[in-house]
Amino acid sequence: MDGSAPLLVIVDGANVVGSVPDGWWRDRRGAAERLRDRLAADGVPGRAGPVEIVLVVEGAARGVDSVPGVRVETAPGSGDDHIVELVAGAGGRPVLVVTADRELRRRVTERGAEVAGPRSVRPV
Repeated sequence: MDGSAPLLVIVDGANVVGSVPDGWWRDRRGAAERLRDRLAADGVPGRAGPVEIVLVVEGAARGVDSVPGVRVETAPGSGDDHIVELVAGAGGRPVLVVTADRELRRRVTERGAEVAGPRSVRPV
């Protein structure tokens, strides 16, 4: 792993937004924008040092724009597949994937990523 590169934090937008039943299903794009804004304001609590945050959105959340501090990537198909591709393309830098999806967790840890649950970036 490249210890000089900032930690790449990849957030599974659909999974994290869906982790709290706060009415997100009525406005998926708005919920993704609120998560993006929280990430931009708060970063990743408990993580020292510089981080690069990538929020992966899909489906009805498409069209969410990036903001300073959070790059938003719209998955062309499956969000999980896009996240796995991002991890695979990280070039040896440290990666943290935020999701509760068990299958996605398995897939990204096989490629060397660390995982954390939605509460690490979205307290309930």
